[in-house]
Amino acid sequence: MDLRAGVHPVLEALRARRPLDRIVIARGAASPAIRQIIALARELSIPVRFQPREVLDRLVANAPHQGVIAFGAPLAYAALEDVWDKTRLLVVLDGVEDPHNFGAIIRTAYAAGAGAVLIPQRRSVGLTETVAKAAAGALEYVSVARVTNLNRALDRLKELGFWIYGLDERAPEPYHKVVYQTPTAIVLGGEGRGLHQHTRARCDVLVRIPVAGTIASLNVSVAAGIVLFHWRQQQAHQDEQG
Repeated sequence: MDLRAGVHPVLEALRARRPLDRIVIARGAASPAIRQIIALARELSIPVRFQPREVLDRLVANAPHQGVIAFGAPLAYAALEDVWDKTRLLVVLDGVEDPHNFGAIIRTAYAAGAGAVLIPQRRSVGLTETVAKAAAGALEYVSVARVTNLNRALDRLKELGFWIYGLDERAPEPYHKVVYQTPTAIVLGGEGRGLHQHTRARCDVLVRIPVAGTIASLNVSVAAGIVLFHWRQQQAHQDEQG
């Protein structure tokens, strides 16, 4: 059984009508969001139980929970074939292993208009409670597709008409000088290592984020925000023009 901890993950799970078994709220917890959670749970006939805060602490091993926990069906991975035709933008992660980064990227991908995030089965963090908490509810709306072989998946995306853009600090082209073709797949490398060689070779265009100073690379979730929102801004401008 899956556990969601925190106001935003639980509230978005309710809004998305995810199947939840029960919700546990800390006694004395009171806020507009908590009251909204209670109202939605009652509307959907989901049991709500009130327990001492230390009970919730034990349930999540003292991780932050903001006074609310929900239990429900585990979040399921999607298949590539289930997501590619539903969006103009896919985010591909080549070896992101930090759950906080992964969750933050999912949240940013949703805000930028991506329909799915694609990860490899190996060399990647999966859908954990920490990822769900960092995503702050975005997992209810953004699919996560997991593939056995990332390079074959990129080849398949090319066959389906996607343009593959890889973010690489050694690339000659600044990210904001590129006109992104759609449908778009933006590939981000793992912490510290960047893109793997075979992944880099499959990208149609490699771009970099120009930075000041001597530190060449940014945190991957920060880099994702910069590039994905530039893509969104560019697409909005193109839509207005035509």
